Order: sequence, then C-alpha cells, then structure tokens
Amino acid sequence: MPTAVALNLARERGLDLIEVAAKTEPPVCKIGDFGKFLYQKEKQNRGHKPHKVEIKGIRLSFNIAKHDLEMKANQAKKFLEKGDRVRIALILRGREKAFAHLAKEKLEEFKTFFKIAINIDQPITKEPRGFYMIISKGK
Repeated sequence: MPTAVALNLARERGLDLIEVAAKTEPPVCKIGDFGKFLYQKEKQNRGHKPHKVEIKGIRLSFNIAKHDLEMKANQAKKFLEKGDRVRIALILRGREKAFAHLAKEKLEEFKTFFKIAINIDQPITKEPRGFYMIISKGK
C-alpha cells in the first residue's frame, strides 16, 4: 500500500508506522506502538549475549598428589564444558628445575584424567618458572 495511505491509517488508529525492513524493495512497514516495538527489540537483544571465551588457569606443583591432580582435572573439565580454554601451569621452584623430565611426565599424566575429548591448543612448553600447556574442549 502507498506510504501516505499507511500513515493515514496509523494516525486514525492512534498508532505509529514502524519500518521493519528498510533494505528490501519496497520497504516493509507495520502499524503499531513504536515504544512497545523498541522495548521488544531491547528485550530480545538483552537475552542473546554470546559466551566470551576466556583462558582459565590451573596451577599445579611438582609434588602434587594423585588425588589433588584429579581434583584439578575436574575443575578444568568444568571450565572446558563452559566453553573456556584452560592454561595448565606446572610451577617448578628451586631444585625442582633439575627434574624437568618428571615435570613433563606429570603434565602428561594430568591429560589422562580427562574423560572428555580435549584439544591441545598449545603443547607442553617450557617457561622460566616451569611448564605450561593450553587445552580446549574437543569436538
């Protein structure tokens, strides 16, 4: 219908002419309360925030017990299920740095505690204070 006719019809009803799709040819409009339309759009946009992927950190020590390692793996699993990535750091202090091969084995053992599929985004890497790796949830 022509724009002038639609505007007259909207005024008679005490409502507004709201443009829904401006990029189409001809533009699509509807008759309604503009304030209500804005409220519904705002309400619709408020509920659809995407989850922002973060890198969560788990710190392990060289002398960590097996049960504590399982507990840390369960915490990392919770982070992975939310969709976050996890940075697992094994901190070496003092003379522990002489046993780097055992620290790598400890991180390899940590990976075995996951019952879900994981992707290794960054393999075990040496840093001045120890080792770290970054994992994410597998497909």
